Amino acid sequence: MNLGNCRRAGALIAALIAGPLLAQGTETAFGADGADPDAPVEVTADNLSVDQETGIAVFTGAVTISQDTMRLSASEVRVVYTSGGDRIERLEATGGVTLVSGDDAAEAERADYEVEAGRIRMSGEVLLTRGQTIVAAERMNVDLDTGRAELSGRVRTVLQPGDAE
Repeated sequence: MNLGNCRRAGALIAALIAGPLLAQGTETAFGADGADPDAPVEVTADNLSVDQETGIAVFTGAVTISQDTMRLSASEVRVVYTSGGDRIERLEATGGVTLVSGDDAAEAERADYEVEAGRIRMSGEVLLTRGQTIVAAERMNVDLDTGRAELSGRVRTVLQPGDAE
């Protein structure tokens, strides 16, 4: 188990020990800094496969996509283009997905990013870290325009007491 997986497992165990925060869901902010949607996008990966017929490009092997203050990494990212092939419709990331925006970070098994709508849906053991706060859930929906994140499906967290001086 690598260091990242150890940290994730430790954080998840701490969240589970604390018990459920809410059974149905909760809201929080994510990426309040707001990445610049017009900034250049940089992609690095071990491999790239492009299918001109379907309009799908598949990046595999240590994929990292960066734009301004936002970074997405995963084992595989499928890039689906619009029918005209001139714009990206959505990104489908699978396998150890990590999304970082400013000081916020989220991990999951899968993330689907609807580019035009500015929405990201993460699923599969979602772990959100905001400073000292850690929240675990089954799913998280993020609206990148507002920075609003909604977590659902057995939400768990550890509430940190304030510093009393």
